[in-house]
Amino acid sequence: MQRALIAGMLIALIAPIIGVFLIMRKQSLIADTLSHIALAGVAIGLVIGSQPEWVSIIIVILGALLIEFLRARFKSYSDVSIAILMASGLSIALCLMSISPKGSKTMDQYLFGSIITVTQQQIIEFLVIGIGIFLYFMITKRALYTMIFNEDVAKVSGIQTKWLSFSFSAVIGLFISMMIPMIGMLLVSAIIILPAAIAIQLTTRFRFVFAIASLVSIICTFLGLVSSYKIGTPPGASIALCMVLGILLTLLYKKTKEVVFKRIGE
Repeated sequence: MQRALIAGMLIALIAPIIGVFLIMRKQSLIADTLSHIALAGVAIGLVIGSQPEWVSIIIVILGALLIEFLRARFKSYSDVSIAILMASGLSIALCLMSISPKGSKTMDQYLFGSIITVTQQQIIEFLVIGIGIFLYFMITKRALYTMIFNEDVAKVSGIQTKWLSFSFSAVIGLFISMMIPMIGMLLVSAIIILPAAIAIQLTTRFRFVFAIASLVSIICTFLGLVSSYKIGTPPGASIALCMVLGILLTLLYKKTKEVVFKRIGE
């Protein structure tokens, strides 16, 4: 549980940062797509007899770059690239795992994950990668912000938007591939997107969005792990459920606030 809490807090600090930028870029589904590609990477690793985790990382980063390439090709239909690779990733994973002796067992592990089985070595690796990702966003935050809101202005300002987009996609792929063994493929998108969605509902100030999203993520992760320990529910699902409850309460709060102000105005 101690290792699970440490890993959970690391995820909770980094995931909302990625989530905010994904929502602003209107690419919320990219996390789901990359998790499908990660599963394909695991399947390839099993078939060739290599380390599935490292093969998954390489395949996910390549998949993220391919998404960005296809997004540039289908400018008017940017979600086409996501649909193509989501279908491809899951199809490859299912076909390869069906011919692997360890396929079904490994698929369950990566579909649902288990943060309570995280090892000391995984925490160290995740910490190093997490620090690298955090520094990346600190350095590129202003450029990413400019590119997301107006790509033409970003280009005029001298920002290499093409390479920035590719590096952003690669960072997302790396983070997701590290998350999947702990959280599970099915819940990666929720852990990344929901805290950011809650924060965007509560404030319109860009700087505050990150702070609120991180705070929400930390609270939900802690509550999810504690409830999982007490009740015996799956850790990843418990964390995601806390976040779903959080967004429902946020929407209820906003609706109540609107009704109250409307009545005061009358």
